[in-house]
Amino acid sequence: MKSGSAKFAIGQVVRHRIYPFRGVIFDVDPEFANTEEWWQSIPEDVRPSRDQPFYHLLAENDESQYIAYVSEQNLTPDTSGEPVKHPRVAEFFTRGEDGAYRVRAGQSH
Repeated sequence: MKSGSAKFAIGQVVRHRIYPFRGVIFDVDPEFANTEEWWQSIPEDVRPSRDQPFYHLLAENDESQYIAYVSEQNLTPDTSGEPVKHPRVAEFFTRGEDGAYRVRAGQSH
């Protein structure tokens, strides 16, 4: 995979391939840009390559809402059409009649 060529876009709703959560993307790093401590906390046998886009998500699961940082290889598009209920979604996005999230005026990355 070529570094810097993001497969997903800001405002897109995605799901984690393994863990039961979903979220809307609010920022993209062309390659890993988190702390070494965070990186080392991932078990080596499932640790993703650093040389791929990583996404910042306003994430949710059945129990809570939070910010997630996820490698591209671990994401898939969410096709449920359900709104993301994270309390900070309205800070970043408006949601159109078509269900798509659009960056709110004055917000950009």
